[in-house]
Amino acid sequence: MRTAEVTRNTSETRIRVSINLDGTGRQSLNSGVPFLDHMLDQIARHGMIDLDVHCDGDTHIDDHHTVEDIGIALGQAVAKAIGNKAGIRRYGHAYVPMDEALSRVAMDFSGRPGLFYFVQYTRARIGSFDVDLAREFFQGFVNHAQATVHIDNLRGENAHHQCESIFKAFGRAMRMALEKDPRNDNVIPSTKGVL
Repeated sequence: MRTAEVTRNTSETRIRVSINLDGTGRQSLNSGVPFLDHMLDQIARHGMIDLDVHCDGDTHIDDHHTVEDIGIALGQAVAKAIGNKAGIRRYGHAYVPMDEALSRVAMDFSGRPGLFYFVQYTRARIGSFDVDLAREFFQGFVNHAQATVHIDNLRGENAHHQCESIFKAFGRAMRMALEKDPRNDNVIPSTKGVL
């Protein structure tokens, strides 16, 4: 089983993340940020990743530290669970519509972190959630999962639909990239022989 648990404690947040990359989409989420829990649920369900996230953060200040640090911890957990990356497909992509919104995510577990994020939200907040924090979540993830991730919202009028289509596409792209390739079992998918 490709599983991992990460604990990350700072003066701003105390986080525990556990994952099973070969799961069924089961989740237990308590980030302290309800809209983030809703988005993490999309990653778990569409990525077919069992995901447990618990965070005690300084949300009395704002949600920034919690959202960013959960992205970091999730990236660390994914990196730990995939190890040397032998046998994975490495690349993943997905287009996901949600009503009028359409988003595309492409990723490469290359060992080279990079986030290319092109999203123009139609409003600054979804309920109490600051949409700028979505980018912070993904930046934390790519830096610690050592992945290159391209995120594009191609169209949308409703900010909730824009954001949710992004997180669903992210989950589906990650599922594809991290799936075991039966034709390449135990081979690192790189001409370099290492990722």
